[in-house]
Amino acid sequence: MTDTAKLLHQHAAKRILLLDGAMGTMIQTHKLDEADYRGEQYKDWHCDLKGNNDLLAVTQPKIIKDIHLAYLHAGADIIETNTFNATTISMADYDMQDEVELINLCAAKLAREAADEVTALNPQRPRFVAGVLGPTSRTASISPDVNDPGYRNVDFDELVTTYKQATKALIKGKVDIILLETIFDTLNAKAAAFAVDEVFEELDVRLPVMVSGTITDASGRTLSGQTTEAFYYSLRHVNPIAFGLNCALGPDLLRQYVAELSRVSEFLVSAHPNAGLPNEFGEYDMQPDEMAEHVKEWARSGLVNIVGGCCGSTPEHIKAISDVIDGVSPRKLPQIDVKLRLSGLEPFVH
Repeated sequence: MTDTAKLLHQHAAKRILLLDGAMGTMIQTHKLDEADYRGEQYKDWHCDLKGNNDLLAVTQPKIIKDIHLAYLHAGADIIETNTFNATTISMADYDMQDEVELINLCAAKLAREAADEVTALNPQRPRFVAGVLGPTSRTASISPDVNDPGYRNVDFDELVTTYKQATKALIKGKVDIILLETIFDTLNAKAAAFAVDEVFEELDVRLPVMVSGTITDASGRTLSGQTTEAFYYSLRHVNPIAFGLNCALGPDLLRQYVAELSRVSEFLVSAHPNAGLPNEFGEYDMQPDEMAEHVKEWARSGLVNIVGGCCGSTPEHIKAISDVIDGVSPRKLPQIDVKLRLSGLEPFVH
């Protein structure tokens, strides 16, 4: 176990750790225009860049760092880099594949600076940086063409290549954790995990890894069709420091799946739900106190070790969650019997 992993486990044994909230939600409050996204660095770029939130780590670093600081001062123990779409596959939408390394490096450095500044205020409570590897805009398990179920617009090797590039830059920027986040396709996640492990071997480093999947709707399954338990069995070999769920659902609807994961996981359990479901305008209406009430019940039921917020959550949501989990004991890791555990769309335990 690495020193960072040991330190995380030490603090997670004492209290429920707090993850930050939504980066995109906070960026939207700044109402940035095309020129803001371009900055001086890309003022002559040949296509529109508005909406490329990851690029803001390069063109608007103060905004991104201030968002990190807001979450840290709200109580976050772990902040996520602004790199959800910082892969060559996703950056192709802006023809910015060649900027991926720079974006990841700048984002990691900004989060590192913010975390270190707040840690310096209270060295007894270190703050950690999670380098985010998002799902990309393509899926290796599902055809994008309803008329051709066998067609794929990405393959495993392509995903490994793009994830390796991003991972190397995140490590260069001195992140503490690698977070595979918002996983809706397990095969994409397997490619990410494989890439991360290859980078660890090549660089002779090893960071703790967090895995966080997404239950897409009331079916209780990921987009590629797995139940929570089956998804867990598919990726437990990664041996992550924490295994969790995020996005798509609010804390009210996500609760049963967090409970299912808590039952089967031999690792720390993390969860960062949305602030409810989006309304007809695509906005999230769940207020900080309401979200915190749901998370308080999770905490008091012993379901979680790490909690935070996803889409629609703000520093106010994180502060409210921080208040209600204060003093609540974290989930105890269960003793899991040794059995054969396999997974397709459903789990198989024998």
